[in-house]
Amino acid sequence: MSRLLSVLAVLCTMAGALPRALAAQPTTGTFRSDAPLMLDEVLRASARSAPQIVEALARVRQAEGRALSAEGAFDTVFDVNGRSRTLGYYDGSVVDARATRPLTGNGGYLYGGYRVSRGDFPIYEDQAYTNRLGELKVGGLFALMRDRLVDERRTRRTLAAGDLDVARFEGQAVAIGVQRRAIDAYQNWVAAGLRLRAYRDLLELAQSRGGAIRRQVELGARPQILLTENDQNLVRRRALAIRAEQDFAAAANGLSLYFRDEQGRPILAGAARLPADAGALVGPAVARVGPPVTRPDLQTLTARVEQSMTRLMLAENDLKPRVDLQGELGKDLGPEGIGGSSRTPLEAVVGFRLSVPLQNRAARGRVAEARAEIDALETRGRFLREQIAVEVEGINIAVEGTEKLVAAAEEERTLADRLAAAERRRFELGSSDFFLVNQREETATDARVRLIDAQARIAAARAELASATADRSALGLDPIGE
Repeated sequence: MSRLLSVLAVLCTMAGALPRALAAQPTTGTFRSDAPLMLDEVLRASARSAPQIVEALARVRQAEGRALSAEGAFDTVFDVNGRSRTLGYYDGSVVDARATRPLTGNGGYLYGGYRVSRGDFPIYEDQAYTNRLGELKVGGLFALMRDRLVDERRTRRTLAAGDLDVARFEGQAVAIGVQRRAIDAYQNWVAAGLRLRAYRDLLELAQSRGGAIRRQVELGARPQILLTENDQNLVRRRALAIRAEQDFAAAANGLSLYFRDEQGRPILAGAARLPADAGALVGPAVARVGPPVTRPDLQTLTARVEQSMTRLMLAENDLKPRVDLQGELGKDLGPEGIGGSSRTPLEAVVGFRLSVPLQNRAARGRVAEARAEIDALETRGRFLREQIAVEVEGINIAVEGTEKLVAAAEEERTLADRLAAAERRRFELGSSDFFLVNQREETATDARVRLIDAQARIAAARAELASATADRSALGLDPIGE
């Protein structure tokens, strides 16, 4: 009896500590709905408000900013220069405006300008003279070898676009991982709640039978020791229920990382929102797919290879000689200026530039580096594709095996429930003893819990398959992350 009282004291302490532990949790958002919490609702909340997904989307915007910055290398630039002699023998003044537009398909550029001058200039600045209305000039430079197909500006733009693709793929991978963990947290919460419900049902059986046993003892139909045995049984079952309550509270706390309100605040899902049965443990509907599987991590690696190819092209471009062709048209307008009539006719100028690298070890080193990087990334890509194929096949095998396990557990629970119900009827008729009916009930509850665990495992396997195959629909990611 003293041992029984000690156990009761410990249980009372645990029961008192549980509300305090729950009260010590962080403040969370409120949610007014009392409808059963289903997986779709959790996935929507997680996809909308999970901090990791929000951070990944911010990184995508950051990459978009870098891509826009790289486009700035092709912006039109407008320059104005003016100068005037304020002292000395000459009093010449000149204003020169020029707009330059880089070419997007060539390493050269186009330009147009206007220049006007007044006053006298020394002979060594004779080119400063214009007619009275100034001079218009247009021209361009075109790369014929180096920088013709690729140059540093276009390479930066291509690499920035690749960084944007990588950020998007990495964001998708983060979202898939978050949703995968959200499914696990939800399934853990549901399974913990169903286990708690099973242990509470078991406790209620003992509590409802206690009154009947007490009346039978008072009438002398049962021995006094049977009350003590029933109290001991109640303590044991109450302990199971208290542990299940703690597990359920911990599962709700873990789920709050993913189940959030519109403002992104965590929500603690209580027992009122627990689904009615194990149908919520079915898990996401996943389409069975075979290789090849397209996943964000593989797409990220492909984008890295393309970036390395771009850097290789730039390094090979630097090995070529530079041959640039330049052309320019100029026409002075208005009455003849101080510089004379030689400026009035239309002018056309053609020129070229030749530059030949003799050693260029820096470019050769960059070529070797880029080729080695491409080889390494392609090798990693082959291994990743093989790894994905093996992973997906292994999960398919696990799903099939777990489905068979669930069927066996369902049959075991049905038989155990039938035996427990029959044993209770026999006990009520006086044909069975107290020990045997308790054993049948606890065996039935154990079978019920094992079925819940098996159903949770199959849900976890399906979630893992959705993650491994990047099934965005099953993970609730279709509306976001595009």
